[in-house]
Amino acid sequence: MNPKTRRILFSIAILCWSAVLLYFYSSGRINKYLAPDFRPIAFAGGLGLAVLGLFNLLTAGQKADCGHDHGEGEEEHDHESGDLHPVSALLLMMVPVALSVAWTKDEYSAAALGRKGLYDAPSAITTPFLASAMPALTLEEVEKSHRKTADGFLEFSLMELFFSSGDREMQTLLDGLKVETEGRWMDEKVRNPHGTRKRLYRLFITCCAADSRAIPIVLEFGKEPPEFPENGWVKVAGTMRFPLEEGIIQPVLLVERVVAAEPPYEESFMRKK
Repeated sequence: MNPKTRRILFSIAILCWSAVLLYFYSSGRINKYLAPDFRPIAFAGGLGLAVLGLFNLLTAGQKADCGHDHGEGEEEHDHESGDLHPVSALLLMMVPVALSVAWTKDEYSAAALGRKGLYDAPSAITTPFLASAMPALTLEEVEKSHRKTADGFLEFSLMELFFSSGDREMQTLLDGLKVETEGRWMDEKVRNPHGTRKRLYRLFITCCAADSRAIPIVLEFGKEPPEFPENGWVKVAGTMRFPLEEGIIQPVLLVERVVAAEPPYEESFMRKK
């Protein structure tokens, strides 16, 4: 294959990669994969690839200097050829990306969520030194910092409820409190002998989806739970409890009502939020 054709093929590959980055950014799909601080970097990378691809495409027909003089009688030789055929290289660069863009659902499967900590129990997050250095919390302060619904439930983020199981002071304040929160609906696969439980979770992201972890709590209905789509968004209200189950303190919400909810603008907890 002549050098011009090879350059055109590789320029097309670069432009396709640029198109993928710019598409994810402009369509909003990038929100599922990157924290806000990193999204402009992906956008700049897409623009940079577009410039590079267009430059290479427009100059593909120009004769390139190989960088050294050929001796008398030495034949011209091709410095751009390689062991891999250019078409094969193009397919290796493009087919996986195209299939990933077409097939991904922009969310984790249940099996992947399990590996991301969906069924892990919260661990203690406080130390005696930290506890002694912080002023004591009161129920009045908690109520002032959380909005109350019309039917008397305090609105909490799922992260607050999850990490409160590792904070004895927060447990004391929240135990028995009527709260409302929202998250994604998932089956409960551990400590659910009577089939009366579900699990509510959201994802916490530091920089990208690869480092995300599930932040879950247990939903206890006391009877057969209602049906909602797996991974669907719901808003749940009930009484917060922290039972000791198999030696582990679990954040359990005794559900009084649950309704389908619209996904929030940012589906995942982000850094600094």
